Amino acid sequence: MKEDLSGPEPGFGFGALDAFDGYVAYRLLDDVELAPEIAEMKELIDAVAGGLVISQDLGLGMMLWMTQFFPDEPWAQVQRTRSLAMLDRMWMEDGYFCREPYAPHVRIAFANYGVSVGLQAVAAMPERVRRLNDYFDAYRSGDEYDREAITHVMSCSSHFPGLLLRD
Repeated sequence: MKEDLSGPEPGFGFGALDAFDGYVAYRLLDDVELAPEIAEMKELIDAVAGGLVISQDLGLGMMLWMTQFFPDEPWAQVQRTRSLAMLDRMWMEDGYFCREPYAPHVRIAFANYGVSVGLQAVAAMPERVRRLNDYFDAYRSGDEYDREAITHVMSCSSHFPGLLLRD
């Protein structure tokens, strides 16, 4: 976005999950007062949800997390099914989800923790969530992410999702 949030940064468009994120946030804040914004986001979702296939670990976790709020809506049902199927392909028996299907040895702790939160939000793959947490409790990448706050915050969120889960 431009710094004043008046529109997309030139050369960049909407992110694949932006409309979904806006829709969920607006609905959770105020269905009535934000009805025009909700309708706008819904129109964007309806235009892309049927063809959207996410293959990146953190995006899959985020999508799963969003589907928990309105699980009976068609977009949520389609995206939940697709996300779980993609994650099933991306599971590595060592105990992590690879970054992308074409990169089986690339693993990022904070992104895996995001997948964990998404899986917990939809009550799926609990054994893989446990194994993922065990794996990353011991794994160190040797890069800056070992020290970055986001990794530690997401670890706590994965181990103790609390209010990140609707129920």
